[in-house]
Amino acid sequence: MPFDNICKYLSEKYPDRFAAWLLGESPATVEILKTELGIEPIRADYVTFLQTEGRILHLEFQVKVASDPPLPLRMLDYWVRLHRRHRLPVTQVLVILQPPPPEVMIETLFHLERTRHEYEVVKLWEQDPEVFLQDVALMPLAVLAAASDPTQLLNRVAQRVSNIESLEQRQETITCTQLLAGLRFKREIILQAFRGRVMRESVIYQDILQEGKLEGKLEGKLEGKLEGKLEGKLEGELALILRLLVRRVGAIAPPLQSQIQALPLPQLEDLGEALLDFSDTADLIAWLNKHSQENEG
Repeated sequence: MPFDNICKYLSEKYPDRFAAWLLGESPATVEILKTELGIEPIRADYVTFLQTEGRILHLEFQVKVASDPPLPLRMLDYWVRLHRRHRLPVTQVLVILQPPPPEVMIETLFHLERTRHEYEVVKLWEQDPEVFLQDVALMPLAVLAAASDPTQLLNRVAQRVSNIESLEQRQETITCTQLLAGLRFKREIILQAFRGRVMRESVIYQDILQEGKLEGKLEGKLEGKLEGKLEGKLEGELALILRLLVRRVGAIAPPLQSQIQALPLPQLEDLGEALLDFSDTADLIAWLNKHSQENEG
């Protein structure tokens, strides 16, 4: 489950709100930079350019602290490449989504002989949930924040989500919230928190896999040509995946839409995870071709 990619998606959609949370002030403008960095291409999870302050903000979301290469070395590598390309100060924030095992140390710097590089670490489980509950863009993160009674916090988040006026915004927030909640809660607890409030309007990936059905159906039709976005209202999990695909790779040709709509439910869930790493339509086509060959085999 790409929990860090859910955060990546949210921060890409709401860069100003994430920058305001982590920098303590709202920038006038935020430009999202390409996340591929040379010389040999590596990918930073998320990079923004704060034009008004002449500063790069690099956000790195992690579920597990252990990595190869180690996180401190990766953060140093990102900093050098970013600074060399833009010649600007770089603020780096490593956001860790869940506590590591007790024996694992969370490092905040790279130190080897005379080389020393520090970066900020945000432990989400120590953050005040009220900060997230007051902002729709950050609301899904609230389920992982500090709480003496985590289940009570989950219920509060579900109630706040149910009060979002925009149907599209509400459905998207429900999905992201339920997915991130999977890091902390069992599926039954998540379902219980949302059922009776917004569950009928929402479909979470776990339900698609385990119950074998879509709670929502497509409502409305595609009107006209797709020119960078889907027109009409689409509800349910399939609708969310189509909307995310358009955001990631642009307009989806009707033949590709038909292939996506015909996917078995387990593969639809797999596509929902994989699409967050797509960069263009070629990635989508390659993914569909691969799974088509698997089905024929």
